[in-house]
Amino acid sequence: MNEVREECVVVGVSGSPGSVAALRRAAAEARRRECVLTMVTAWEAAWDGADGTRSRWPPVPPEPDRWRRLARRRLLAALDAVFEGDLPLDPPLRPVLALGRPGPALVEVAGDGAGLLVVGAASHGPWQRLFAPSVAAHCIAYARCPVLAVPSAPPGASSARGPGRGGGGGRRFGAGRRGPGFVVL
Repeated sequence: MNEVREECVVVGVSGSPGSVAALRRAAAEARRRECVLTMVTAWEAAWDGADGTRSRWPPVPPEPDRWRRLARRRLLAALDAVFEGDLPLDPPLRPVLALGRPGPALVEVAGDGAGLLVVGAASHGPWQRLFAPSVAAHCIAYARCPVLAVPSAPPGASSARGPGRGGGGGRRFGAGRRGPGFVVL
């Protein structure tokens, strides 16, 4: 994975409703800051047994090209959902497919050069937190730049606010210094 060298806005994109909301907000932030929008989709090759190999030993190794293609499709689907099939010229886009777990991959790509790291903040129940650690919590704990955790819109909520129009009443932590920080919306 490449660490960012110039100031930009980095956003995690998984295709979930939270990551789509984060991508919308990150695009608005990159436009406002007049910088590059780096969109990161993390992927891992998994032993899924999809080809009927559950009973084989040793198992057939995962196909990394297949998982990379699936990550690319998730990224393209999120871009289509946010930009409605018409990719913008402003802000400039930089897609990144990162091999690894989402939290560590985002922190590594953002490095020291990102001006802001934007992630979706899903609400997890206790079982989800136990088996699927929060990407937002990992980024808030380990990122070396400010982190913006964007909640996804609740089901049935209107999206009339549009990109970049929400969060006016949020609190910003770490915005005036280099180092870990986050925004609570």
